[in-house]
Amino acid sequence: METATIRGSVIALITPFRNNGKEVDYESLKRLIDYQIKNGTDALLVCGTTGESPTLTYEEHKEVIKGAVEYVGGRVPVIAGTGANSLHEALELTAYAKEVGADAALVVVPYYNKPNQEGLYHHYKTLAKEVDIPIIVYNIPGRTCRELEVSTLARLREECPNIIGSKESVGNLDRISELKNTLGEDFIILSGDDSLTLPMMALGADGVVSVANHIFPKEVKEMVSKALEGDFKTARKLHYKLFPLFKALFIDTNPIPVKTAVWMLGLIEEKSFRLPLYPMSEEKERKLREVLKSYGLNLVH
Repeated sequence: METATIRGSVIALITPFRNNGKEVDYESLKRLIDYQIKNGTDALLVCGTTGESPTLTYEEHKEVIKGAVEYVGGRVPVIAGTGANSLHEALELTAYAKEVGADAALVVVPYYNKPNQEGLYHHYKTLAKEVDIPIIVYNIPGRTCRELEVSTLARLREECPNIIGSKESVGNLDRISELKNTLGEDFIILSGDDSLTLPMMALGADGVVSVANHIFPKEVKEMVSKALEGDFKTARKLHYKLFPLFKALFIDTNPIPVKTAVWMLGLIEEKSFRLPLYPMSEEKERKLREVLKSYGLNLVH
């Protein structure tokens, strides 16, 4: 795989459930995949945060990766979320993703145990050396309590050429400038926050891992494509058009709002979550419904 293909508009796919959250709904997952590919989405991420990976069993996690890779059949790249807060778990999942043909692995900064920078360095270095698959670091300090420093990432990039990029879920745009200055044009930077995609791309980011793609894949794709072409006037118009949706999809903890929205649109059978995730309040659901209706969308639930 040419790593340059992991640019543009990437969807962070939800994991649909059935039977009140007891099973993965693979038929709905296939429909979502087809819908995204049909509408021009450049790549798919499965088993990320939006895919509720913390509540999937090992077996489910692997089966979702395998099922997605097989069903996509090479139509677009598939990125597998394989990060963990222990090296052995991340190794097992990343090696499995490689085995079944995933195009890249998204590896989140280890969470909860709060490693220092040397710990993070050796964690990623060991993973990259042992599994020959393109790796995208996922930097999201709001969930992990740790940020992979730019200097640490530069060390890793120098020693591990298969660490090809980072997904950045940060509000500090100076970090994007530092990444570009330090790591150069070949290092892929993807926004992890829809509402910050355009500002990040103005600084040189290469695209987005999007939640809003579930609702408006064509429009997100167009916004990102125009930004990559340097047509920021058109990209800005699309950003402002989509901005109310970007904010509404984070009215509660991700992926609660987006899964609810996808269910409202009839793209999945159930809006099932697994505890500790729980459906949003009636008031928040009403606000989300109003935003969706403001775009003229046909809600079936």
